[in-house]
Amino acid sequence: MKLLEEMIEKHGRVLSGNILKVDSFLNHQVDPNLFMKMGEDFYEKFKDKKITKVLTLEVSGIGIALTTAFFFKVPMVFAKKIASKTLVDDAWKSTVYSFTKDREYEIRVEKKYLTQDDNVLIIDDFLANGKALGGLIDLCNQSGAKIEGIGIAIEKAFQEGGRLYREKGYEVYSQAMIKEFKDGNVVFER
Repeated sequence: MKLLEEMIEKHGRVLSGNILKVDSFLNHQVDPNLFMKMGEDFYEKFKDKKITKVLTLEVSGIGIALTTAFFFKVPMVFAKKIASKTLVDDAWKSTVYSFTKDREYEIRVEKKYLTQDDNVLIIDDFLANGKALGGLIDLCNQSGAKIEGIGIAIEKAFQEGGRLYREKGYEVYSQAMIKEFKDGNVVFER
């Protein structure tokens, strides 16, 4: 997606450890116009699928997943990372490792919000090693929900996540695919 690539080039910063900082428009301060265009782009890519639910992981995937769900006219569900007194024990659970936070989280979705009757589009902000995506897939598998596709805002194509899930047969669409970071700049796979 050209607009997202332009935003990354203009406002993104490459940090040590192969980390891309996009907090000025994607995952701290957000650009609502960009998010609407991203949601519409995911809709255009997957509109021929019978999507009944959009699934993401809190926190940074929520905005993009919400705009995507808006275009599909379906509910959006986010897996929670943080335990809450209002979250019941009747939930699908999985453990994921966060590269940027260097810790594991137990993620959960209440069973009534993700069922075998759902056709799911998974949306997330980043795909690198695929650990977060693996947790979301695990939740779908536990519930019996069918995964219709996976939409990623930014994929680090030089890491294994995207390749791994494509080889497993999942349809993975990334709006911006990063080939490498070179001299502090982002090089896109085109």
